[in-house]
Amino acid sequence: MARQKGPIKYIGTLGDIRHFKIKNTDGYFAGMVGGPTAEQIKSDPAFARTRENMSEFGGSAITAKAVRVAFSEIVKSIADSRLTGRLTAIMKRINKEDTNGIRGQRSILVTQFSENLKGVEFNKKTTFGSIMNTPFTITTNVDRNNSDLLIPAFNPKNSINAPIGATHFRIVNAIGTLSDYEFKTDTRKYEPINDALNMEHHVAYSPYLDLKSNIGTDTTITATLAGSPVIPAELVVLNVIGIEFYQEVNSEYYLFASGHAAKINNTF
Repeated sequence: MARQKGPIKYIGTLGDIRHFKIKNTDGYFAGMVGGPTAEQIKSDPAFARTRENMSEFGGSAITAKAVRVAFSEIVKSIADSRLTGRLTAIMKRINKEDTNGIRGQRSILVTQFSENLKGVEFNKKTTFGSIMNTPFTITTNVDRNNSDLLIPAFNPKNSINAPIGATHFRIVNAIGTLSDYEFKTDTRKYEPINDALNMEHHVAYSPYLDLKSNIGTDTTITATLAGSPVIPAELVVLNVIGIEFYQEVNSEYYLFASGHAAKINNTF
């Protein structure tokens, strides 16, 4: 694939050369028109490895989507456009760890390799540590359906990097379940091993806190899954910590369009 450096910017086909723009990438690109047909990819023995890769990549994308769905309440206000790609890449890495399955059908065992998900930032440009720098502890229960986030008393002026114009903030503690995924030969698709409890979630918030006022007492934020189910071994629980900013106008709080941050802090 060639990369266009000149001043002419256009998208489309010129002769045997196709020009195009890649989302979130600077510049314009060019490549040859043509390639295998969809039918060739589906049935030609020469493309067996391609079909295997497509199957597992699709399963990785499905598993990554489950994470986004579980935390959709905060993803929409915090995540950057590449979060899906980062999560899919991690799921593909986990997928390769399955040494028992055959290529194209290897399972995605997130419960065994959940360490790969720890520290994933929802927005790479506004990482949680760069926005909020204060000690905290997270305590989970043995049934894996509850998380208590405790933040000792602190001064926001010294610990929070807020966007200009923000007057208040809320701290987020969220938990969501993610099942292991396996390839189903009858549907030819990847599906969760435990569909009933997959993507269960709870997003809990602190009160609206004034950026200019010292937080003189401990802040505890508890996230609990509805019905308090006991989480079986084929599911992992992801614990997300985040912060959102607001502007108070006439006693109403308006969410900022940017400046928020969140990350997967822990898995249990």
